[in-house]
Amino acid sequence: MFNWFRRKINKTDAEPVSEPTEQVTETETETETETPTQETTQEDYLAWAKTAYKNIQQNKPSTETPPESPPEDVTADVEPEPQEVAEPPSTETEAEKVPAWMQKSNRLEALKETAMEKATVEDTTPLTFDEEFVWSAKVLAAQGRAPDDVSQEEINWLKRLRQGLGKSRRGLVNQLKSIVGQGPLNEDAVMEIEAILLQADTGIEATDYIISTLQNKLLEEALPPEQALEYLKSILREILDRPLKKVINPGFAPEKGVLNVWLLTGVNGAGKTTTIGKLSHLAQQSGYNCIIAAADTFRAAAVQQVQVWGERTNTTVIANPGKNTDPAAVVFDGISAAQARHADLLLVDTAGRLQNKKNLMAELAKIRRIIDKKADNAQVESLLVLDATLGQNGLRQAKVFSEAANLSGVVLTKLDGTAKGGVALAVAQQLDLPIRFIGVGEGIEDLRPFSSYEFVEALLNE
Repeated sequence: MFNWFRRKINKTDAEPVSEPTEQVTETETETETETPTQETTQEDYLAWAKTAYKNIQQNKPSTETPPESPPEDVTADVEPEPQEVAEPPSTETEAEKVPAWMQKSNRLEALKETAMEKATVEDTTPLTFDEEFVWSAKVLAAQGRAPDDVSQEEINWLKRLRQGLGKSRRGLVNQLKSIVGQGPLNEDAVMEIEAILLQADTGIEATDYIISTLQNKLLEEALPPEQALEYLKSILREILDRPLKKVINPGFAPEKGVLNVWLLTGVNGAGKTTTIGKLSHLAQQSGYNCIIAAADTFRAAAVQQVQVWGERTNTTVIANPGKNTDPAAVVFDGISAAQARHADLLLVDTAGRLQNKKNLMAELAKIRRIIDKKADNAQVESLLVLDATLGQNGLRQAKVFSEAANLSGVVLTKLDGTAKGGVALAVAQQLDLPIRFIGVGEGIEDLRPFSSYEFVEALLNE
């Protein structure tokens, strides 16, 4: 079982990319697949990637033989379908008796049935040794990973991350490389970089910091475009990792033996309910027993949506079927259920209303009091689900929630639907909150713990 919350990352963000890779090189036995260093050529990275690909393929029989059978079952299921076409006449004759406007569509049910299947098939499809695989392997190698310590899940995720940030990357890389490789930044260059970063919704504060830091470096020494871009990456990583310095749990993994309560909040439409479903799936796949408390009781159909995700992910959902019920009462029942079942993680769907901040603060404060009384030893986190496509507008909403909900982190969603991936830097710089998870798609596998190194590489790598 692959634990995403305790994923092996040997590289520390304060170290240069080359330092951790040298440590792995000493322990690597095969010289042809040594972990690449700063002087490593593209051919060496290619050899490393080939070895990693071979190891993944060799491990498939033991780890992925069961998933290989579904495609055969799927084809077997698909073949009989033409034979079932003979049945429609009876259904059509019955349908003819009912007016068209009264006939019920089964498209919604079909989508529900196939939603989980699509997510599962996505992770079981065979890997292809292509450009994206080589790039993904290079990112893992640069973090000090050995070729035999790379999983297919990680490769698939890095591919999706790179694809998801494609819109943002295409608007940044070429323009930045043409500017930062020309020596010290003159006024025109500063204005160009400023415009590029602001267009990516990096925010004024983060943009000013990036330009001033980069300018100071280029005044000290002239850097060619590639090295200047690498230094720019280190600046971005430093911004993204800065909020982690004040956090007790930088890795953000649920603690075993203790109830972990994660409160998720955010405005309606930010993807809060979907995020809860994906987090429950991620927790289950990583070996954590998870329960969901549907405490957003005032939004229409919110509880039903959470219950649908509970069915998809095989996660227990604690809910009150009544309308306008007390959210704190649902949280109380959720804690009781989690304690009775020795659950590791309780995900709480909280209110997303901003119309009256006073009521929101009172409701969240009541929930926190319930948690403190009912589970005084619980590890509590408050996460804001933020829609990346909203850019600076989303940050304004985040500031209100930060005041009301005592936030400890951010989940950044819908990064694949925007060219403004720089909003992640604005979140870290302006809100001083760590990004805990990022989402780059609609699939159930498209939400993963945040890594500043992988994010920056996907954002600024050709």
